[in-house]
Amino acid sequence: MPEPEDGLPPRIPAQRGAADARDELPAAPLALTHKVLKSLLGAWALAACSPQETEAVEAHLTTCAACADEALRLRDAVGLLHTDRNLDLDPLLRSRVLQGCLAGRPARIPVPEWAAPYDAETARLDALLNDFGDAEWHAPVRLKWFESEQPVSRRTTVAGVIAHLLSVDALVAMALGLEDPLGEAAPSAGPTERTEHFWRSSHFPPTRRIREPWRDQGHDLIRTVSFAGRGVAELAVPYGARGDKHSSLPLQDSLLDRAFECWVHAGDIAEAVDYPYDPPAAAHLHTMIDLAARLLPGTLAGRRRAGLAAPARHLVRAGTPGRSLRLEIEGVGGGNWYIALDSPAAIASPDRAVAHIALDGVEFCRLAAGHISPEEAAAGQDGDREAIRDVLFAAASMSRL
Repeated sequence: MPEPEDGLPPRIPAQRGAADARDELPAAPLALTHKVLKSLLGAWALAACSPQETEAVEAHLTTCAACADEALRLRDAVGLLHTDRNLDLDPLLRSRVLQGCLAGRPARIPVPEWAAPYDAETARLDALLNDFGDAEWHAPVRLKWFESEQPVSRRTTVAGVIAHLLSVDALVAMALGLEDPLGEAAPSAGPTERTEHFWRSSHFPPTRRIREPWRDQGHDLIRTVSFAGRGVAELAVPYGARGDKHSSLPLQDSLLDRAFECWVHAGDIAEAVDYPYDPPAAAHLHTMIDLAARLLPGTLAGRRRAGLAAPARHLVRAGTPGRSLRLEIEGVGGGNWYIALDSPAAIASPDRAVAHIALDGVEFCRLAAGHISPEEAAAGQDGDREAIRDVLFAAASMSRL
């Protein structure tokens, strides 16, 4: 036999034995009972079964409708566990899960109904922030609002927006006796002053670390109002000197105001990072619109005192019907509201309506947030042009930093 070129002994082909031949035979299918196969559905959904178990389960699913339905539900649930997928879930999912849990055992300390919008909107924004990397936290965001007769804007970052929400939410926290996260040196006068103080006093621009104190403060607020009971709903929350704007609100309206601003600024953040963001649930959006409609007469009166609105036309005694404007909100969260035109003390009455404005619900909220101008807002107008203009500008002027 000739020597191989590498100098090594020639290789002799391995002899195939009986054991090797058995290894290549296909494994016999597993014979499992229905009870065992059903217990394997969770592992099958997670792709944790052996090949033989997978084959047995999938064969069983073709003949057992009950197990097939259960397997489908488990596979859908596993899809939510993938960490590479976005966690901005259906905003009503949390409510449905809680409702199902509470149907079995009611909560000892439920969240008040009037605090639910704030709870929902902070949870939605927190879910949006969950996937953000450093680049997104420093993405530029332009905050918009309306002062006197002009739109105003301010440039910040995503982290700067969360710092703003933290600063203003703290006004509600302090009214409940909680600590001010900005420290003792922070001004308590109003939202703008507190936000400017936070931005100026920080040695470095806010980063993603701002998320944790903002989230903790929101949890503390919900926990505190839940334990406080019904009497706390009317507690006054001061917002400081705000010119023609409301200087204080009852706690239940203040939390609704904070829910509205949380949603608006979440939309600003989503726009900055090119991400879709849905409006609040219909019931929550309706309460936000209702708050704005209730504040409109007082805001209009403040603008009139400042010379920014037409003088009152027909003053009446407090508590009696006066000239009114019908505000018709269409779409999600819609309805009809009547706005007293000449005095906040008058009763708005359909019989005394002199004008009509029709607006989409989200568009009205964008107007009240100062994100669109009064000239762009109205989808339909009819009646007294002066009253229509005054109400649209009053709605826009409710916005602030």
